[in-house]
Amino acid sequence: MKLSTRNTLKGTIKKLELGAVNAEITLELSPGIEIVSIITKSSAERLNLAESIEAYALIKASDVAIAVD
Repeated sequence: MKLSTRNTLKGTIKKLELGAVNAEITLELSPGIEIVSIITKSSAERLNLAESIEAYALIKASDVAIAVD
């Protein structure tokens, strides 16, 4: 598989919460480093997502904002 996405982060699904319409997936990239994604429930089911399996976070954005206090 070839992707145009440049930011590919591999991790393990730490938490999967299925709602009526959406699913919230917490992907642990390394101990203490997590990223959360919200996708449709049907996509989570189609991908057979479950806790403890390896998955990838694919991030494609033309802008990434940074802020400080």
